[in-house]
Amino acid sequence: MHLLQGNSPMERLFRSLKTEWLRSVGYMTAHEAHGDISHYLMPRYNWIRPHQFNDGLAPPVAEEKLNAVSGMG
Repeated sequence: MHLLQGNSPMERLFRSLKTEWLRSVGYMTAHEAHGDISHYLMPRYNWIRPHQFNDGLAPPVAEEKLNAVSGMG
């Protein structure tokens, strides 16, 4: 199966992570990096940050909109 988007969503995630969150000087330990990256991915990227794929809406807002239209919400 060929996906039209290919790997672009994952590439976009890593680009956003590198440009918006990661320290330019790096991390002293893997544990420090893991904690910081987890903090970005879960609350910020997945719940707060607007996504181009969602017409500029944050994921929870886009989901509410979809549920309202589909009658599932």
